[in-house]
Amino acid sequence: MQVDPMTARSSNGRRLRAVALFAAVTLLFGSLTGTVLAKAPQHAINARSIDVQLLAINDFHGNLEPPSGSSGRIVSEGVTTDAGGVEYLATWIHKLEATNPKNTLVVSAGDNIGASPLISGFFHDEPTIEALNALGLDISSVGNHEFDEGSAELLRMQNGGCHPVDGCFGGDGFSGADFPYLAANVIVNATGKTLFPAYKIKKMHGVKIGFIGLTLEGTPSIVTPAGVAGLTFLPEVPTINKYAGELQAKGVQAIVVLLHQGGFQNGTNISVNGCEGLSGAITDIVNGGVSPAVDVILSGHTHQFYNCIVDNNGHQMLLTQASSFGRVITDVNLQIDRATKDVVGMSANNVIVDRLVAPDPAETAIVQKYKGLSDAISQQVVGQMDADQITRDPSAAGESALGDVIADAQLAAMSAPGFDAQVAFMNPGGIRADLVCHAGDTPPCDQTFGDLFTVQPFANDMVAYDLTGADIDTLLEEQFDNPTPGEQRFLQVSSNFTYEWSASAAVGNKVDPSTIKINGVVVDPTATYRITTNSFLSGGGDNFTILASGTNRVIGPVDLNALVDYFGANSPIAPPALNRIVMVP
Repeated sequence: MQVDPMTARSSNGRRLRAVALFAAVTLLFGSLTGTVLAKAPQHAINARSIDVQLLAINDFHGNLEPPSGSSGRIVSEGVTTDAGGVEYLATWIHKLEATNPKNTLVVSAGDNIGASPLISGFFHDEPTIEALNALGLDISSVGNHEFDEGSAELLRMQNGGCHPVDGCFGGDGFSGADFPYLAANVIVNATGKTLFPAYKIKKMHGVKIGFIGLTLEGTPSIVTPAGVAGLTFLPEVPTINKYAGELQAKGVQAIVVLLHQGGFQNGTNISVNGCEGLSGAITDIVNGGVSPAVDVILSGHTHQFYNCIVDNNGHQMLLTQASSFGRVITDVNLQIDRATKDVVGMSANNVIVDRLVAPDPAETAIVQKYKGLSDAISQQVVGQMDADQITRDPSAAGESALGDVIADAQLAAMSAPGFDAQVAFMNPGGIRADLVCHAGDTPPCDQTFGDLFTVQPFANDMVAYDLTGADIDTLLEEQFDNPTPGEQRFLQVSSNFTYEWSASAAVGNKVDPSTIKINGVVVDPTATYRITTNSFLSGGGDNFTILASGTNRVIGPVDLNALVDYFGANSPIAPPALNRIVMVP
């Protein structure tokens, strides 16, 4: 894959077109944070061409309220901006729409729902669908998380109706999504047809634009089997090409793909509008023979940002991704020739959704409604604690009592058949508060859903996957000089995992492999073990890069749910003895 700012190509000997990637950072805004709206580009509606604006998001994951911690920030070229929250996302969408009010479409590349915070996830993500309706979302592909509760529930998200078990929330019913979901590569085995339409054609001033929507072929490997029962997921490239040809047969020459699969930039101080060392599954797709009829691929899944013109054997396409959680909007401008109906120019700008704008009042009303409902839920007692507190304070060896409890809860959830995890690892940065008795209570004291949510607010999925014993050794060594030389990030471990590390040994040799044990048995470097972590760690977060190489992945429940279930089954919970991680001289 190469990055090329301008090129020309022919297709079947009948068309040439120049594709230009303009200066993305200054196209609409004076800075990367986008706090000042500068002069908008000219959007032409004339005898020769029409300018169409696409505003794209991906991986929203029900983040109605501004995400917390690192999940609520964007770092671009070393500059950190607080970002996200649907009230601010809507305001930015409307600001950008105002630059081309008659020819703008809002689209998504999937994972609008699933792995959502309490305010949405507890209500089966009905609040997110309502918020996206209010936002004006026009089209969305499905993502893997759309299948977390199964295809029947996803159809309810589209068509509306009360939940079959929990009924209606808020007393006003649920009408479903105003926007269509697309699922070109998701086949219902019983009928042989796609679960949702493969594509959608939009017509603007006599010009047709085709949108093909699909998720990654590997969805079944990262979703619980019940979520994808009765479905087949087809390969991305042949599916795209099939429907691109069908669209052309219908006279559609401007074609956009909404693809829930993505890649990664590789470099230091990467830019929200960069395309530095792009790698990952998306590169295999683009280089795998995608039809030259496709003009734009708006991607997702990897929660990254990038803005590229990609070259696949002379075929030029715009390829972008807009991070996650509503923190970035990709603003695409397509210039479409009225005569040929084809794209003759394109540009893109990834705009950071900062919180320096006024919140959108319609979204504020939705957030306040469900926050009121969720506040009542947060007071529900889920278990008891047999101590005044269970803290995240680490021992000299790096182990914390609360970290132990969370790791034990995660192993309890992910050792079930279908996941089969043998050991759990938890990142300390994901533990956001201590558990303490409420004022006036004495042990065993009640702990509420809200108490546990405060400890684990990120709504990360649990993921089970395979590592070798040598990989586990590497993982433990990655704790040192992390994030900078002389510092450590100690993973919290389940009760059946123990090891020793040396304070005086050199980095890279801190851990004695003969002390790494699962259930008291030394780990074999050549054997394969099933581990579980949250989804943040599973992608290599906190510099634990070896975890990204794990194979045979299956996604489980949200980490918070695992902790709630553990308290429900094992209360009262006492602080564990800190003897899983041992420091020696």
